[in-house]
Amino acid sequence: YFLFTFISFILFCRISNGNPGNPGIWMDGGMHAREWISPATVTFIANQLIEDWEILPEYMRNVDWYIHAVANPDGYEYTHTTDRLWRKNMRSHGRQCPGVDLNRNFGYKWGGKGTSANPCSQTYRGSKAFSEPETFYISKYISNHPRDTFQAYLSFHSYGQYILYPWGYDYHLTADKMDLDRVARQAGTTITKKSGGKYTVGSSATTLYPAAGGSDDWAKGFAGIKYAYTIEMGDTGRYGFVLPASHIESNGRDGYTFVDTVARAVTQGNNKYSRKRAF
Repeated sequence: YFLFTFISFILFCRISNGNPGNPGIWMDGGMHAREWISPATVTFIANQLIEDWEILPEYMRNVDWYIHAVANPDGYEYTHTTDRLWRKNMRSHGRQCPGVDLNRNFGYKWGGKGTSANPCSQTYRGSKAFSEPETFYISKYISNHPRDTFQAYLSFHSYGQYILYPWGYDYHLTADKMDLDRVARQAGTTITKKSGGKYTVGSSATTLYPAAGGSDDWAKGFAGIKYAYTIEMGDTGRYGFVLPASHIESNGRDGYTFVDTVARAVTQGNNKYSRKRAF
């Protein structure tokens, strides 16, 4: 059966077969308002889980899926009505520029490299860690569960086609970097085989740039979630943030392949991948 929980102002659901002891996998999208392919991809994945539930392999059905498709609802709405390339939320700072970069507002190494104290900056980190309700309630929701509930935290962004893992706050590597890298590369290789899409894999700071206060760093460093990833969906620059709707399905399939690979790692370790898929 399916158990759905809806938060009134943000699309959120939990999909579960009800088995006690299932590992939890968290997925969120739309942390940055202009990255429309992100919530579209997360929604695509949720639809696949629901529509194909009866034919999914056991390792997919023995996961509790926590799906938060639009983590920045007011910013997302603003990109539809006023400024298509708006990044932050819509926090008012009085006469100053509005908005906080939610992916600089999480409370692990908050305020460090790659963040700004200037409210007019695209990477404004906020007045303090978790100053924003969007980030505060994500952290509160996850922290209110037993510590071993969530085995993976997957945050969907765009663009560039990267699979990134902590740390983002500085040029350091996690103690289990090899595990994170192995699963990420498995996902990237499978995506390439299935769709031809090519994803660059690596730690966030060394692969792109340092950025403190990110959600994946918080998930790994504070919440203790082993498989914490940020995946930057397509494309690689031709359309950038303004990706045509015709690209939703291909990105959705790539996103699903990524999620499938992580679920397999969580439930089965690194066993050989073997299953049929009804795409």
